[in-house]
Amino acid sequence: MVSLVELGKLIIQHHPHLTITILVSTIPSEAISVTSSYIDHLSKTNLPISFHYLPSIHLPPPQHSHDIQSQIVIASELFRLTAPHVLDTLRTISLSSSVVALITSVVHPYNDDTLNIPTYYYYTSCASTLALFLYLPTLHDQTTKSFKDLGSTLLHIPGLPPIKASDMPQPLLQRDDPTYHFFLNYGSCLPKSKGIIVNTFDSLEPLAIKAIADGACVPNGLIPPVYPIGPLITDAKDRASASSSCDASSECLTWLDAQPSRSVVFLCFGRKGRFSEEQHEKIAIGLERSNQRFLWVVKSPQGSTTTEPNLEVILPEGFLERTKERGLVVKSWAPQSEILSHEAVGGFVTHCGWNSVLEAVSHGVAMVAWPLYAEQHANAVVLVEEMKLAIPINMATSSSEEVSSDEVETSVRKLMELEEGKVLRKRSLDMRAMARAAWTSSGTSSAAFSNLVASWKLGLSFA
Repeated sequence: MVSLVELGKLIIQHHPHLTITILVSTIPSEAISVTSSYIDHLSKTNLPISFHYLPSIHLPPPQHSHDIQSQIVIASELFRLTAPHVLDTLRTISLSSSVVALITSVVHPYNDDTLNIPTYYYYTSCASTLALFLYLPTLHDQTTKSFKDLGSTLLHIPGLPPIKASDMPQPLLQRDDPTYHFFLNYGSCLPKSKGIIVNTFDSLEPLAIKAIADGACVPNGLIPPVYPIGPLITDAKDRASASSSCDASSECLTWLDAQPSRSVVFLCFGRKGRFSEEQHEKIAIGLERSNQRFLWVVKSPQGSTTTEPNLEVILPEGFLERTKERGLVVKSWAPQSEILSHEAVGGFVTHCGWNSVLEAVSHGVAMVAWPLYAEQHANAVVLVEEMKLAIPINMATSSSEEVSSDEVETSVRKLMELEEGKVLRKRSLDMRAMARAAWTSSGTSSAAFSNLVASWKLGLSFA
């Protein structure tokens, strides 16, 4: 939703005669609650973006609320049942407006012969994993085994460095899982659109973007135009205003104001990035031993029924007192984009969600890649091997898959004080300059956006 709103803002900024309508599917969940707060805030601004709520779809909740596979199965069913409502809404809008394009991130057919509305897919992650999904039907025909069973076997995907089968996106690991077939269909449907919009830019992922545009990732070589128009990152003020954690925002930024330039490592793992109590303890021990300044966002542990963590319980005894002169631990939420843009921040330990990566890139902050779920392991491989913007964290080989306190300490030290980190920080600052150049009048993202708009038969409305 946030990424769609940012795209809508971009369109209106350059073409104010267009109107934007965002269709919002409704299903009871934590995500919808967060989304509703965000939309309520935006509705009070002067943005010429309207939100149309589709009829509610009642689905059973996933058996395990933090099970990504279960959530994708539920989402797939939601998309299927919502499709007729989308078509009805588009017909209604078409009665009073000329709908020049439909932009969607899902793959169910929202068009029909009577509407004749061109459909564009907006892929909000990186071009590298877009290439992976486009190539998935080819990989599917090359083996009968699950990627999970192939383990450390290297897969060669056009535009990507060699990637271990076990580092494929989490929903793809089991070949007989419904989520695997959801994304297999997704990879087959993407080339049938009028165009694919990607939240990235040429200098960040040149090989992946070229491989996609050349048709190297699809079986027949036929691909619609690809439009890399990034980086589009969250409007920090909108997100902070929509959050109920304004006190946390003020506390973080005030604390950072008192820290030396580029001295703080920031640890944040996304909305769903939860750890066990044991992993929290190991992170704390590693941070304390590193002797680095840190700002750490801690969520309630896995399996906890509380929304706010009890730091005295989940962190080592005396940790907060011993580190109070050089560290700040924040409960549940912090204004990530504002923190990454702060002069005091010199490094970022991240779960490798693409929005987080783009925020770090846009602000020139080097990273430690600690992937957790979804496509983040693949993102991490590209971040480390191709983009050279991150240090990999070595995952434990034990069944618990926890990262040791020694590894946390080593990774943070590398990033903040050793030569390897210095090289990464230089590279990150150079990439920040390239990100800004992409949106100059002669930049690649600016040109891609102009080509995208030129592909529409411009009228008065846009959904």
